[in-house]
Amino acid sequence: MILRLYIIILLYFAVGVIAFYFINRNKEKSIARKSWRKTIIYFIIIQIVFFTIIINPLVFRSLAIIIIIMGFYELFKLFKDSVYSHKTIFIVSLVIFGVFAWGFYVFSNMGKEIIFFGFAIISIFDSFSQMTGQLWGRKKLYPKISPDKTMAGLIGGTFAAVLSVFLFKSLVSGQLFDALILASGASVFAFIGDTSCSFYKRKYNVKDFSNLIPEHGGFLDRFDSLVAGGVWFAMYYSIIS
Repeated sequence: MILRLYIIILLYFAVGVIAFYFINRNKEKSIARKSWRKTIIYFIIIQIVFFTIIINPLVFRSLAIIIIIMGFYELFKLFKDSVYSHKTIFIVSLVIFGVFAWGFYVFSNMGKEIIFFGFAIISIFDSFSQMTGQLWGRKKLYPKISPDKTMAGLIGGTFAAVLSVFLFKSLVSGQLFDALILASGASVFAFIGDTSCSFYKRKYNVKDFSNLIPEHGGFLDRFDSLVAGGVWFAMYYSIIS
């Protein structure tokens, strides 16, 4: 089972490499190199998260706590760097992230199969949103908040995530309908998480939360979708249980 899941992840990454080849081939060399570095670092991060889930749920839980702590740190860092401006935005964001952090921690305490299903679906949504958005994105969703987000990216990421349910359904108990609802909701929450972080950064007029993860804008930029998507899983299972 584990080997099959790992092969599927590698195949998805191979599709991503092909897509980014076409995306980067006409870009300036410096920009293309930066894009490839980002892709390689993302692959390493995916491996780390995958193996923390597989090795032991406690290891993933520890990683989740690190992500939460670093998220609070990066929110405060932008607030401090701005000489404590936009206090209302900061306080509201802190409260919202606190709620999301708790939901993500609850998600990290779930069974290994559910955690992996959520991680796979959210990662696929995140990756395919970027790929389809850069390949075919024309209509910007909200250029003032996040100029890279397009309608094509949102549709492409959601479609890929929902379609992937058929590959990972064995990880989830219940009917296929339940798995499809989980994947659809995770896509929506991942999108909300990503958008919320973009809104916070724009309020502080920065591109990245920090340089703690090279080319990825920090912990919140890299894990915002996973945190928010994890909240959906925690909510869904608390409702049906």
